[in-house]
Amino acid sequence: MAAPKKGRRPTGAQGRPGRALAIILIAMVALTAGMFISKQTTPRLGIDLAGGTSITLKAKSEPGKESAINETNMNTAVGIIDRRVNGLGVSEAEVQTQGRDHIIVNIPKGTNEQQAREQVGTTAQLYFRPVIAFADGSPAAPEGTPSPSPSASGSGAPKAGDGKTSPPATPSSSATSQGRALSEALKAPAAPTPSPSASESKKADDTKAPSPSASASAPAPTGDEAAAAALQAKFAALDCNDPAQRAAAGQGAKPEEPMIACGQRGDAWGKWVLGPAQVNGQDVKEAKGQIDPQRGQWIVTMQFTDKGADKFAKITGELATKQMPQNQFAIVLDGKVISDPSVSQALTGGNAEISGGFTQQSAQDLGNMLSYGALPLSFSEDSVTTVTAALGGEQLKAGLIAGAIGLALVVIYLLVYYRGLAFIAIVSLLVSAILTYTIMSLLGKGIGFALNLPAVCGAIVAIGITADSFIVYFERIRDEIREGRTLRPAVERAWPRARRTILVSDFVSFLAAAVLFIVTVGKVQGFAFTLGLTTLLDVVVVFLFTKPVMTLVARTKFFASGHPWSGLDPKRLGAKPPLRRSRRTGSAPAPVDAKEA
Repeated sequence: MAAPKKGRRPTGAQGRPGRALAIILIAMVALTAGMFISKQTTPRLGIDLAGGTSITLKAKSEPGKESAINETNMNTAVGIIDRRVNGLGVSEAEVQTQGRDHIIVNIPKGTNEQQAREQVGTTAQLYFRPVIAFADGSPAAPEGTPSPSPSASGSGAPKAGDGKTSPPATPSSSATSQGRALSEALKAPAAPTPSPSASESKKADDTKAPSPSASASAPAPTGDEAAAAALQAKFAALDCNDPAQRAAAGQGAKPEEPMIACGQRGDAWGKWVLGPAQVNGQDVKEAKGQIDPQRGQWIVTMQFTDKGADKFAKITGELATKQMPQNQFAIVLDGKVISDPSVSQALTGGNAEISGGFTQQSAQDLGNMLSYGALPLSFSEDSVTTVTAALGGEQLKAGLIAGAIGLALVVIYLLVYYRGLAFIAIVSLLVSAILTYTIMSLLGKGIGFALNLPAVCGAIVAIGITADSFIVYFERIRDEIREGRTLRPAVERAWPRARRTILVSDFVSFLAAAVLFIVTVGKVQGFAFTLGLTTLLDVVVVFLFTKPVMTLVARTKFFASGHPWSGLDPKRLGAKPPLRRSRRTGSAPAPVDAKEA
């Protein structure tokens, strides 16, 4: 007689149910503990259930670009804003067009509304510009400074790019340096010293009248020199601590021209003179905030398109050869500097990272802006209103009543038809409900998932999907008992066939949910997300709870003996007599016929 092969479990093996039950118990405890630690003990509700804020944005026409406000650009803007405030599409922020030039953004209560409004309002195009000069946000003092003239005060104000005050420079040297940088930014044919000479000659004119011959002999400033002097004067007079001046500083600047902009460095406001845009937001393929495992600090990683990678490599190669602050590039969004990292070498390969003083929130916000910052239009906030949840509350109440009725009917059916087995199904449903509730609560904190009415419908539909899995398994067990097998081998022999059916059924359901999530937008995505989540949890519960529990209860006398109330009574199921009950282990002699004897 050949010995059985090792490593192959006999058909009637009982497995290790305790290990599976321990895993799902640990998962439930961990999820529940995480829910209380995060202080998110209830799922976040969508705008139809909790109310929220409705923001109306109006597209702004720029001179010469009135035709840019069209259906295509508006739809593109809607898609980008939706990804920016809605994450995976499950936070229930609604973004839609209204009329020709308006976009409505509905943000549910419980979201960080201030942060969301900043994300929505920051809708201008994104640009990477080289830094020409930097200073703190205060205007240059008209008196008591080494450089009283506009150009001189503008040159004495800038600070080094690391935020530390540089030693005061003489009017002629620093103004000359800044004037040359501005002239180069304006693509002047030469790099003269425009502003200082012009301003100093003007100052001399104020003290004594020059002779006609002297005035005639003085060289007249070129157009680029005059523009550089005007830019320096504007830079010197700008007060970025004034909200009105700060908001107007970067507005109306064309990408191909230098500009002056405000931005924050830590808790203080600063101001920049920036050169023409070298890279725009459409050249950024992907950006995200993440933790650097080696340094243990938050950074922002960027991946450029092929064309953007070439542009970025070129500009960083040029900046790396310059001194602070002109070795920096500013990331400008909606006319405001959101970051100004320095460059020490040319960054090739299409990837780059920004580091330095980020928190998790600021790194993720910057990555979000870089990923979704390039809009075809700019917008202004037209109105902000509060949305109530009165109608949604009534609908939720009706939906919960419908769900409770459906669940009660399922439980009654299970009790009548499956009797004792019904309690195993009910406990399994309870485990599934705990997992679903805790995960939804944590997802509200983690990815901004919000429970709306369609999502509630998805959870109610999941009750039927989960109950169907139990029924499939129970019926397979009952089929085995009808064939004459006892409960313990019936439980194990029924599992492989039931497992295949459950997996195929759940795969079809999950595939439908995934397709629905991908091809739809808005509230339907909430339904699809919930349906897919509960379908996955159904597989987890059946494999790690229902099957192990059935293995354990098959060892109890109540179920193993086929008690009439167990739901597994062989007589009630019409079981056949055991096919091999009369078979003996040894060979018996053939019966002797009386006539032969």
